[in-house]
Amino acid sequence: MNSKTLTAHLRVDQYGDFRLTEAIRPAPGVPVVPRQGYRRETYRDAKAKWRVPVLAASVSRENLFDLFLALLEPLGPVVDVVLETSHESRKGGHHDLFRERIDLPVLSSHLYDYEDLLLNDGCTGVAVIGINGPMEVQFDEHKLLIVYAHDLKPFETILEEAGLERDDGMKLITEGEHLHTTEPHYATEFEQLCYRLGVGEPAEHANW
Repeated sequence: MNSKTLTAHLRVDQYGDFRLTEAIRPAPGVPVVPRQGYRRETYRDAKAKWRVPVLAASVSRENLFDLFLALLEPLGPVVDVVLETSHESRKGGHHDLFRERIDLPVLSSHLYDYEDLLLNDGCTGVAVIGINGPMEVQFDEHKLLIVYAHDLKPFETILEEAGLERDDGMKLITEGEHLHTTEPHYATEFEQLCYRLGVGEPAEHANW
């Protein structure tokens, strides 16, 4: 594929009624066609010998950020937060920065101010963790919404009220070849968000 064809492919952000953010694209050939919906699965840790129920949701860009914030409500009024970045990664890994105990309305306000970064930077993700029980909501670098909780019902209700249908056989964009995109100014904005939230080097946290 030449550069002109690749550039044209990267400009395509709509697949039927589903729109991607600027952060992520399927690889040429579209091995997984993006669409809206969610599925339930189970995360298994063979070493620790425990299992956690998971919701994984793919949401069209016009609804994605608001639905992410809505999914934070069941976590409670005070949460922990992890900012994830791969801006300086050379091997596809990411670096986590951790902040304990922040009021959810305060966190939501800061995240609103950086909505563009969170939606459109393919090197930025955020995870919000409940402090009163093992619950976590991730808005990852692929712009998928991932929920880990022993009781998924409150989160599933929020997804269904937003019009998402459950399909446990649906494929996510991460399950095919895909491309992340970013812009130089997003690395600076990520640093600013870190400063606003007062995050530091990562402590041990639930990484399911």
